[in-house]
Amino acid sequence: MSRRPSSGTGATTGAAGGSAGAPRAEGRTLAFAESPAQLLNLLEWAHLTRPQDLTLVVLPPGDPMTRGQLRRMVELARDEGHPVRWQEARGGALAPLRAAGTLAAELRRAARLVIGDPFSRYLQVLLNLAGAAHAVVVDDGTATMEFASQLAQGERLTRWHRTGRGGASALLFAPVSHGARRRLTPGPAREVEVFSAMPIEPPPGVRLRTNSFAWTRERFGPPLLTKGADLVGTSLVETGVVDQERYVEAVARLAGEYGATRYFAHRREASGKLQRVASAAGLQIVRPDLPLELAARRGPVGRTILSFPSTVVHTLPLALSGTPVTVAVRDVDPAWLTPAAAPGAKGFLARVAESATGVRSLGPEPGAASA
Repeated sequence: MSRRPSSGTGATTGAAGGSAGAPRAEGRTLAFAESPAQLLNLLEWAHLTRPQDLTLVVLPPGDPMTRGQLRRMVELARDEGHPVRWQEARGGALAPLRAAGTLAAELRRAARLVIGDPFSRYLQVLLNLAGAAHAVVVDDGTATMEFASQLAQGERLTRWHRTGRGGASALLFAPVSHGARRRLTPGPAREVEVFSAMPIEPPPGVRLRTNSFAWTRERFGPPLLTKGADLVGTSLVETGVVDQERYVEAVARLAGEYGATRYFAHRREASGKLQRVASAAGLQIVRPDLPLELAARRGPVGRTILSFPSTVVHTLPLALSGTPVTVAVRDVDPAWLTPAAAPGAKGFLARVAESATGVRSLGPEPGAASA
């Protein structure tokens, strides 16, 4: 059953209001990305808003897959005419302090600060150093849904799959986290905007601008289509939400049910797990060199893309709009969850799947637990 597709118009809503137009923003804009998806969404935001003085700062993590995709995204950003700085902020106890010191003066001068992950401790430090009166949060996938909910309810910023309160380190970091949340809360002298393709309800006073992946569609494709189905991997095992054995078995069943031949790995998926997936499901493992939205738009891609609840069930229908590709989502059986999964994991994953528009719902597996 297909859900109603979203309009994807780039409309602006919320207390700050406004039309769906693309005004040219005034003042210096400093934008930060720590992942390829964040950098992609920064490019989408820049394509829509046309900021006059934008500098992109990439803060790469240590894992090779993410760094490789980030370097490819940097090439695309520079092709679009955006200045990009590659700022190492990890790799030793002093690296974050050196990077923060290097960026401090620019942070104070920027009129607008754009970030891709409000839960990142490093970006929370930078938020506390910023003098910008205008803050923008661009999509970081399903985490954006939780950010909007926590901001609206006045809760501390915590990733949805985390359990507990974080121990002594979280306690020590609490003043920084509190300061970051305050800077992301709209006020008389502070504007806050969220740029997202996810189904979120903006907190009072927060401007919501819709990401329709217009730049992606204009820049790439349409893709060459293959006859088979492709399956999209998730990092639910790596984040401790889903048991690895249950996940591998579920992938094999889903691939067999729909004749999938390829498995597009998430950049954070472990090599050992991927070997298990390839062996159990007979799938060809593909490690894209770009975020999946761009890889699928460039093709080749299957006429059906299968996924468990994740960001792509919201973004791929937009990126592949105008093509005959069907995106389908299979629910996560509660029996797959680990004992360490956060109490709200079941409900959150269900909300991710049920709120996706323009996708085919596969529902739960036959005989799956309903509890």
